Amino acid sequence: MKLPIILAVDDDPQVIRAVRQDLRRRYKEEYKVVSTDSANEALEALQEYKNQGQEVAMFVSDQRMPEMLGVQFLEKAKKLYPKAKRVLLTAYSDTDAAIQAINEVQLDYYLMKPWDPPEEKMYPVLDDLFEDWQNNFVPDFDGIRVVGYQFSPNSHKIKDFLSGNLFPYKWLDIEQSEKAKELVDGNELESKNMPIVFFEDGSYLCNPNLPDVASKLGLNPKASAELYDVIIIGGGPAGLAAGVYGASEGLKTLLVEKRAPGGQAGTSSRIENYLGFPKGLSGSDLARRALTQATRLGTEVLTPSEVREIKFKDHYKIVVLANGNELMAKSVVITTGVEYRKLNTKGIEDFTGAGVYYGAAMTEANACKGGEVYIVGGGNSAGQGAMYLSQFAKKVYILVRKPDLSSTMSAYLIDQINNTENIEVLGHTEITEAHGNAHLEALTLYNSEEEQERKANATALFIFIGARPYTDWMNGLFRQDEKGYLYTGRDLINQEGFRKDWKLEREPYLLETSKPGIFAAGDVRAGAMNRVASAVGEGAMSISFVHQYLAEV
Repeated sequence: MKLPIILAVDDDPQVIRAVRQDLRRRYKEEYKVVSTDSANEALEALQEYKNQGQEVAMFVSDQRMPEMLGVQFLEKAKKLYPKAKRVLLTAYSDTDAAIQAINEVQLDYYLMKPWDPPEEKMYPVLDDLFEDWQNNFVPDFDGIRVVGYQFSPNSHKIKDFLSGNLFPYKWLDIEQSEKAKELVDGNELESKNMPIVFFEDGSYLCNPNLPDVASKLGLNPKASAELYDVIIIGGGPAGLAAGVYGASEGLKTLLVEKRAPGGQAGTSSRIENYLGFPKGLSGSDLARRALTQATRLGTEVLTPSEVREIKFKDHYKIVVLANGNELMAKSVVITTGVEYRKLNTKGIEDFTGAGVYYGAAMTEANACKGGEVYIVGGGNSAGQGAMYLSQFAKKVYILVRKPDLSSTMSAYLIDQINNTENIEVLGHTEITEAHGNAHLEALTLYNSEEEQERKANATALFIFIGARPYTDWMNGLFRQDEKGYLYTGRDLINQEGFRKDWKLEREPYLLETSKPGIFAAGDVRAGAMNRVASAVGEGAMSISFVHQYLAEV
């Protein structure tokens, strides 16, 4: 934690030197002593401290200064740090002004100059003031702060990005948080600037895009090498596993991820059936462990970066990013996984990111406190999301078109849901319309069994309605099934006309796509088992085939 600040202001060089020296001698272990001979400079510094999330414990100000009187300085400083103790340095002739300041700026004490020896005339007084300040001091969050409106799609996007990339942050709702209003007003910002991301160094970005945030946080903005042995597209469990094994086995490895490592699994509140974790683990914890392991072994990670297409030059593969940059590799492993299908119901698109969310969206759980939350979907992801949200919401409703969850969800999750008082499963039910103004406020529900429609208040809606492969960007480059999943290995051989495209004498390797040297692993592959463990296994296995391919070229 950053040390609280003691700010001393006096225009007399000898006096400010003596103040600084005496304060540091006594309090340097517990406080950071900052001094200046300019009241205006001090006020500018205070706003910087506010932006950085630093606390000021005490102001020590001279009364007679050319830029402004000490009482005036303390009055302005109080607006930024109302809880800081205020001490005025006065000469005997200024006693009346000091006494008047006790009422005007709630002055805590005034010290007569000179205060020598400080052990008798300064420290006892300040010790009492510091003790009182500490008794009421609650340390603020020390890190990134995001200020904005709760139901803002861009606010949600930024919070989701920071959370997914494991950057701790504090959300400050401009409509509820006094600290948020202080930051906005102090920096003379407006609502059109939101969301605003304040960083630890005191700088901030207004309504930023994700690459700008990533660059500021030091995430890798561009690749460091001209050629890689293998480029992995997608940072889910399969991609991270490929990164771990690729780097550990001596390959020059680059992983490209469009949002945050962990993929869809990384947003899961609890994975309970992953081998070796009897109590389960969160998706973010799994992503953190895997990313740390991959980077420690030498995998380079490029995020947030989205792949637009793959081109070919001789035996090399050219991966083209959305920003136009090109990366060259000898081989490619595609692990882009799947994304949730969109719910094409009236009103849903209007509130996406503003009360309507796809996937677990754990960053929005706090906003659901005491509210009515609805979940669409009957799979394990929906069940895990319901269990997590039940810790915050007054009531969680799971909407499914089938009678119950028995045919779509694991038994252990159904048992947990049945034993959770504030979760209710509504069978034969679907949404026909979403309502609200700036954000979601209500849903129209239709019960197909009873053939009845009703309107229900809703704080938030989380959608888990099946998955589609993230392959739209491929533009037909590879052979895919009717749903868009990539054919690999022996499944390719059975495709009509495959031999016209495949010109190698050997057959495709088990995880190889219709383009030699490009492999697919995890959920994006046709016939893959949708489990974290199987995705990890395929990601690791893909590197074995990469080695075999590289030995040929």
